[in-house]
Amino acid sequence: MEGDVLTVIVMPVQLRFLAKKLRYEHDMQFDFLRSLTGMDWGEEGLGIVYHLESTQYGRQLVMKTITAPERPELPSVCDIWKAAELNEREVYDYFGIGFTKHPDMRRLFLRDDWVGYPLRKDFDRSTEINPLRMSNEITVDTTSSLVVDEKGHTVEKTHVLFEDDEYVINIGPQHPATHGVLRFRVSLEGEIIHKLDVHCGYIHRGIEKMCESLTYRQTLALTDRLDYLAAMQNRHALCMCIEKAMDVGITERIQYIRTIMDELQRIDSHLLFFSTLCMDLGALTAFFFGFRDREKMLDIFEETTGGRLILNYNTIGGVQADIHPNFVKRVKDFIKYLRPQLKEYREVFTGNIIAQQRMKGVGVLSREDAVSFGATGGTGRASGWACDVRKRHPYGVYDKVEFKEVLYQEGDCFARYMVRMDEIVESMNIIEQLIDNIPEGDYQVKMKPVIKLPEGAYYSAVETSRGEFGVYIESRGDKFPYRMKFRSTGLPLVSCIDTIVRGSKIADLIAIGGTLDYIVPDIDR
Repeated sequence: MEGDVLTVIVMPVQLRFLAKKLRYEHDMQFDFLRSLTGMDWGEEGLGIVYHLESTQYGRQLVMKTITAPERPELPSVCDIWKAAELNEREVYDYFGIGFTKHPDMRRLFLRDDWVGYPLRKDFDRSTEINPLRMSNEITVDTTSSLVVDEKGHTVEKTHVLFEDDEYVINIGPQHPATHGVLRFRVSLEGEIIHKLDVHCGYIHRGIEKMCESLTYRQTLALTDRLDYLAAMQNRHALCMCIEKAMDVGITERIQYIRTIMDELQRIDSHLLFFSTLCMDLGALTAFFFGFRDREKMLDIFEETTGGRLILNYNTIGGVQADIHPNFVKRVKDFIKYLRPQLKEYREVFTGNIIAQQRMKGVGVLSREDAVSFGATGGTGRASGWACDVRKRHPYGVYDKVEFKEVLYQEGDCFARYMVRMDEIVESMNIIEQLIDNIPEGDYQVKMKPVIKLPEGAYYSAVETSRGEFGVYIESRGDKFPYRMKFRSTGLPLVSCIDTIVRGSKIADLIAIGGTLDYIVPDIDR
């Protein structure tokens, strides 16, 4: 058992059989692959931890499989859950586990000439093995997959990504509309997109590896630097996971403060989403409106936390400091100010005929694909998938407030845009229900100087500005985590881009990327 969730250990030869049964049996329907975590269990071997959920029945399941380290191979499940395609490439990149019948066994983040697999426990970290390479990496238009031949041997089969006669252009990693150092290689037929290949890893900092040599308190600082527009929420997830593992109860005051801060962070992020999307589509006036109003939000954060982007506020067992004496008044004043401003946004941009023509019917993602890719947050809800963690697995004081989970059915760019604009209103409604009712009490529970988690595996998730952000911790009872994995909100969003853009015009890629609202450091962990 992982907490109160059943854990099943399965042999590699039975993995696909069980995976298909869990996914397609009518009384199971585990259609949502929440997280896929590569593991090095030392002498036990290498393996994978799959966190599964049924969107129909709300059940959860953890599935583990182990493979021998001398020949690490597992069957791919990317045809069962599309989210597994990039996640399996990530595991191959960092652990060297090959996946048979995976269509694209390339590294995802590291250079092709990187030697070794850095998340293995026996990885050689000497600079001689991987010196700083200043030369450009050669782009290769072939990939390979592992297949089993008629004799039962695993052989490598080569596939061509782009044919010689295809017209391929680069979008990024310097292009501002990729919202970070992300590179798309796009094959065009005229101005119509034929296929798209995602290249990640331009900003990778090895945060998950760093966590293995840091105390639990030290790991908190790294979460703010993943999705920096969900810094408060990311850290909330990590603190919540550690507190759950230690069975620490926190005061109601802490719960109220964390919930209010999470919703303020959501408004902050959605205002930036609005601003940058307007800039991408050429609406510069609306861009300035959004940044103007977001500055007021950052002033409120700064007064209580001391930060504007990297907030360092949530701690294990509480928050860093109590709310500022002006906090309640400033939050109420801000909400009173923002409501009429949203009407101005609608007049300037939302109702603009050019903006609507650029977004309506463009970049459609079906509900089935959203679930299969694990594209949560506003993207999933724009496709009709009720995926809000605040509703599915309530935390904080979300079970004490009334709010609507914003759903649209169209699944296009405009629906993704409208979900986030409507969520600003819902976040204000949540805050208004809490802001005058913050109970008295301690803002920090007394904790031991050295924190050690009981031996075991733990997973917690929150609804960040971009969807489900999960934290998986495996502990051996030490003051350092044996393995810490962050369930990225952005990797599923990037993984579904190729499916969304095929048949669209190249100009549509900018609107699609902007409304998916991924943050690159969250992808490149």
